[in-house]
Amino acid sequence: MTKDNTSQARIELILFFILISIVALGNGLSDSIYSNYFKEVYGVTAFQRGLIEFPRELPGILCTVVIGVLGFMGDIRVAFIAQILSLIGVTMLGLLTPSFGIMLVFLFINSMGMHLFMPLQDAIGMSLAEQDRIGRRMGQYSSVRAAFSLMAALMVFFGFRTGFFTFQEPVKIVFLISGALFTAAAVITALMSRRVNIEIKSQKRRKLVFRKQYKYFYFLTVLKGVQKQIAYVYGTWIIVDLLMKKADTIALLTIAFTFVSIFFLNKLGHWMGRYGIKSMMYFDALTFIIVYLVYGGMVWGIESGALQNQGWAVWTIYLLYIADRLSMQIGMVNSIYLRSIAVDKEEITSTLSMGVSLDHIISIIAAMIGGFIWTKWGSHWVFFLAALFSVGNLYVAAKVQPEEEAAAAELLRSKG
Repeated sequence: MTKDNTSQARIELILFFILISIVALGNGLSDSIYSNYFKEVYGVTAFQRGLIEFPRELPGILCTVVIGVLGFMGDIRVAFIAQILSLIGVTMLGLLTPSFGIMLVFLFINSMGMHLFMPLQDAIGMSLAEQDRIGRRMGQYSSVRAAFSLMAALMVFFGFRTGFFTFQEPVKIVFLISGALFTAAAVITALMSRRVNIEIKSQKRRKLVFRKQYKYFYFLTVLKGVQKQIAYVYGTWIIVDLLMKKADTIALLTIAFTFVSIFFLNKLGHWMGRYGIKSMMYFDALTFIIVYLVYGGMVWGIESGALQNQGWAVWTIYLLYIADRLSMQIGMVNSIYLRSIAVDKEEITSTLSMGVSLDHIISIIAAMIGGFIWTKWGSHWVFFLAALFSVGNLYVAAKVQPEEEAAAAELLRSKG
């Protein structure tokens, strides 16, 4: 690589780091506080809260179709559209206090932008990374996102504590700041579209991809949908319902988690390069199994009265809450695995977006089943079931042969 090319690549990477930083901050000032917004502004009931999840999660299901239709534009131009959608949705919520139905429309628009960017950021990030440093770069990307999510959590905590942010005024300043950040993100993607040469040249629609070579990626995506629902819904509900803690406790745990993530994810990228994909898949699987088994045991103990809901038991739940979210971050190995075995590099974005859609479909199903199990047999069985599902991660780790699969993909590419 010449000196000019090296300088060009460095500028492209800097722009991408700026982009993911701004988006993480913007999402932290909007998506992370929507539950409080729904409660304080609209006084939603439990039934209405369940209905809200449909327009919030539907964009994740539609992600594959939308990216397929817009695929001829290239990843970065579609990322620009994603930022515009996020901007429109959150800005209208900041400027207006619309009726409940209209609010759901703007929420859907914002969520569509957020979900579109999910697979695109991995695809763009891996395209910009040096071939021998993909794992390390992915770790750095995740660390930067965690750092700015931490900054957003701190802004939310102190903003609402001091009264600078409030949902009681007609104009929601926190959402307008988020909208300004998405505006800046749109500007960055516009700059990148002129500089970064990783666009898809075909003027045809990007096709949906179903290949048997990607079966383990699809399987891991399904498992992630279950694990995500446990981590982000039921893990939080244990603290709110069983331990009866308030929103400030969740905010402080989020701050702790994102602070640890800054260092953990960067280290994870180094481990990826040192130990390889297969070893990290084993680590991922064993982490999930251990966390959920201990989680279930602790919850069972507190529910039965064998453990008190105070002292060391509570601190153990807090540590499990943080560990569960850190375990979710290890999932970036799945994207790196997909890239290593991709038959056609132009299929990566389509397959990642398919993964997002599968993830969200399974998440909705898991939420309903988990709620039934929680009510019928007890909350601890939700976590024991999650541990059982996580054995699937262990199965995949044992079955995958990344080097052999990559060689087979290369052979298919050479045959045209």
